Amino acid sequence: MFLQSFGNDGIIFLAALLLLSGIIAAKFSSRLGLPSLVLFIAVGMIIGSDGLGIIYFDDVEMAQLIGILALIIILFEGGLQTKWSTVRSVAFSSISLATLGVLATAMLTGVSVYFVLDVSWLEAFLFGAIVGSTDAAAVFATLKERNIKAKMGATLEAESGTNDPMAIFLTLMFIELITNESTSFWLMIPSFFWQMGIGLALGLVFGKLGSLAINRINLESGGLYPVLAIAFALITYSTASVIDSSGFLAVYVAALVIGNSELTYRYSIFQFNEGIAWTAQIMMFIILGLLSFPEQVFHPSNIFAGLAISFVLIFIARPIAVFISTVWLNYKFRERLFLSWAGLRGAVPIVLATFPIVAGINGADEFFNIIFFVVLTSALVQGSTISYVAEKLGLMGPKKDTPHHSIELVSIAKANADMVQFQTNRDNAIVGYKLHEIDFPQKASIAAIVRGDDLVTPYGDTEIKAGDFLYILVSKREHADLMKLLNQKISGPQKSKRKTKK
Repeated sequence: MFLQSFGNDGIIFLAALLLLSGIIAAKFSSRLGLPSLVLFIAVGMIIGSDGLGIIYFDDVEMAQLIGILALIIILFEGGLQTKWSTVRSVAFSSISLATLGVLATAMLTGVSVYFVLDVSWLEAFLFGAIVGSTDAAAVFATLKERNIKAKMGATLEAESGTNDPMAIFLTLMFIELITNESTSFWLMIPSFFWQMGIGLALGLVFGKLGSLAINRINLESGGLYPVLAIAFALITYSTASVIDSSGFLAVYVAALVIGNSELTYRYSIFQFNEGIAWTAQIMMFIILGLLSFPEQVFHPSNIFAGLAISFVLIFIARPIAVFISTVWLNYKFRERLFLSWAGLRGAVPIVLATFPIVAGINGADEFFNIIFFVVLTSALVQGSTISYVAEKLGLMGPKKDTPHHSIELVSIAKANADMVQFQTNRDNAIVGYKLHEIDFPQKASIAAIVRGDDLVTPYGDTEIKAGDFLYILVSKREHADLMKLLNQKISGPQKSKRKTKK
């Protein structure tokens, strides 16, 4: 009604209103103890046809396209922010959870769906496949500001970034088995290995190409480098999808490669992608909220079915899947319990729930409504208690210290130098020493030191302290020497000297 009255102006105003609503929801989500995705979805429901009636939206294919585009951006931003040194230590466990874990969750949930809903076994397992994977958007957003131990956070983020191929493969496989009786299950298995293997390979290739392009192409404006990075994310996904491999896996791997490379305008790229990922997340969940009809989602029969399936998914299927996937890995019992509880569902199951509708499967609308309810239940129950559960299990890490400042004066593309940001910790060998006592490379200069909220002007007698953010202008040729110096760990004699100085 609103759009019909105001036309294009109304659409522009409404888009601004939705973004503002999402930003306000994100601001208050932590204070309310709720994941931001719940509030974004609520905004969509409120302004939808069953709410205030401002927008009537039921275009499933459009919602699917918006969801896929948003997930590409969110996965890319998550991969950029992930340190390879952290992921490497949990790579095997994450892959196990992303494959065997998703399969076990889907099958166990499917059994409960068969008994709760009046459906066939194939339809029940289709439902299980749709809700079988954790969601990158939900996990990244929920863990971003929470002080979960690095090992747990890395495991969950890597799992959510790599488990979509398994969920998508299972979903498409069961849709094909339902709609085409001549399809053979065994003939579809090689397709999974193709999707995973080629998706991984393309991610590595495009990640390397993206890093080289960003560093070597001399663009007229520094603001174009973040756009170039996003372009590579979209090209990576589309190329992988065209040859029937996993576009989501390719995007995440490419982002890992790019994010762990030395980049021109590194901080501009990171900040731009963080902003656009928030925008994508807000719009995606609001659109998914619009696509739902609360009167149908919260119908008594759907609530009963949704609660029953959510109970099995949260308290039975996910824990069993986690323990099976990590039985031979080095995880303590309490760590497995936390991984079981932190298996958040979000946008991916809702987007996948549109696939059966597009395929014309009978009862797909009911599936969508119940899956939507299951996602809300997971977000509300698990998402709002992650910090509490982590604290009770003794898995809270140190407070995250994210810099809200950056200095980027010159670029590799414009000059043969770059501005390096480095945060010290108590294990760094340079901590406790004055600047004139440190043997910096000849063409390296300390531009600034940020200590807490204070800017410290660097002089020869300025002492480096743990937690300082150092901003160092360095020649490209001496960049490796500088990083070697900065990353050097404290040795035994240095420990004694540091204690003596104190």
